[in-house]
Amino acid sequence: MVNEEDHIRIQTLLPGLQLGEAYHLADKIDDLFESKLDYAFDERIGYITACPTNVGTGLRVSIMVHLPALVVTGQVRGVLSAVSNLGISVRGIYGEGTEASGNMFQLSNQVTLGRSEQELIENLHAVTMQVIEQERATRKKLILEMREQLEDRVQRAYGVLCHARLMTSQEALKLLSDAKLGVELQLISGVDGETLNELMVITQPAYLQKLAGQGLDPTQRDIRRAALIRKRIRAK
Repeated sequence: MVNEEDHIRIQTLLPGLQLGEAYHLADKIDDLFESKLDYAFDERIGYITACPTNVGTGLRVSIMVHLPALVVTGQVRGVLSAVSNLGISVRGIYGEGTEASGNMFQLSNQVTLGRSEQELIENLHAVTMQVIEQERATRKKLILEMREQLEDRVQRAYGVLCHARLMTSQEALKLLSDAKLGVELQLISGVDGETLNELMVITQPAYLQKLAGQGLDPTQRDIRRAALIRKRIRAK
């Protein structure tokens, strides 16, 4: 990315908790750039970036996590507040300044100054694993104490996804999130998690218009979104 928040930003994206692999790929690209470019660098401070909050290593490490059980039980605010006290920023699905949609949250390091790249990666990984363990524990509790209500929620979501003719992007994310929870808890067998993950991306407005090869108004997008979801789910 050129002339975005900083003059140059190298961004690598990988599925799962592949933080080390993503960093090594970015590091190789950085070495290639640095062989040709004169970076603004201070031996004591580190990289002098256009955005002051990135001064230091310049490294921003992020993980996207799906936390439906913590949201349903109202525990997510407390958990994410505790995470913030550990030097981790919490953002919505589209990054800084956005709200969480589809129970998806982005966790990333708050500072880049005074810590090595490895320390930043290890700290985020450790904190994320704690959040994931709390989500898993909450899911087990929901299954034991509210199985019927949970089954009703995920099956309703699955039914709407299979049959709706109009669907907004926000509704799609919410229903796909509920269905994803159902798949992961083995309460739904008609679709797989990979398909639901893909649908969370390809049903967004810009992606739908890219697939259509033209601009679409909101109603046209809602129609195409519902049709795409029906097609992908019923293909399984």
